[in-house]
Amino acid sequence: MEELSSIGVVGAGTMGRGIAQVLAQKRYRVVLCDAVPSQLERALSTIKKNLNRDVEKDRINAAERDQALANIRVQASLEELKGSALVIEAVSEVFGVKQHVFAELDRLCEQTTILATNTSSISVTQLAGTTKRPDRLIGMHFMNPVPVMKLVEIIRGLQTSEETFLATRSFVEKLDKVPVVVNDSPGFVSNRVLMPMINEAIFCVYENVATPEAVDAVMKLGMNHPMGPLTLADLIGLDVCLNIMETLYADFSDPKYRPCPLLRKMVAAGHLGRKSGQGFYRYSP
Repeated sequence: MEELSSIGVVGAGTMGRGIAQVLAQKRYRVVLCDAVPSQLERALSTIKKNLNRDVEKDRINAAERDQALANIRVQASLEELKGSALVIEAVSEVFGVKQHVFAELDRLCEQTTILATNTSSISVTQLAGTTKRPDRLIGMHFMNPVPVMKLVEIIRGLQTSEETFLATRSFVEKLDKVPVVVNDSPGFVSNRVLMPMINEAIFCVYENVATPEAVDAVMKLGMNHPMGPLTLADLIGLDVCLNIMETLYADFSDPKYRPCPLLRKMVAAGHLGRKSGQGFYRYSP
């Protein structure tokens, strides 16, 4: 994929803007698409802030920052992605939303275009089945925060071709990320292990076993986790955590994946974590 003239990223939320930043810093030209103009403005503002911080800490120089910003173009319409050889979808973790995006991309893009999904739990095979190019669709699951985390889960759908897989794995390596191949199963490895742990931590609060601070302290000091599960849930977004747990619960039909009622209540109240200013902890704007 060295000769790609541009790469499309659909969705300018936390993951989409992180992916766009990483691509731009690796000298790829990126078209970042989102139907909500304010989301695009927020994405550019966040990327600039991140790059300025890297300059201040001598991780990059001012010229590299300016070049990375010049490599990013924002657009509200998917029409702008027609010429992309690779498009990475990073919209909400809801099957219907992703299905709509891939239907549009399938219609607009060349048949040779690789369509990648950043889904953290939804079946890649199922998403591929909504297109006319299931052999060209693959899972490319980045971790949050994208500029920092090295892991990218590579998930092959049932019909993903060897050519698509090899090209995607090679591309991820060019980003200085570590591709780890996993099979197409709900939640893959990362969220099949992580989300039930977060859900159980929420149950500890719900059942008055301990405060959020105590739960996080036990996991940090006793299990050597860099941050507690409830702090991590706030960072990920409680709505995202709920969507993933609901996917696991529906796909496995196993009660061990039942979302905690407190998680449902907090999402219904709009307490989504850092992005809303209130989750298990309060955050300044």
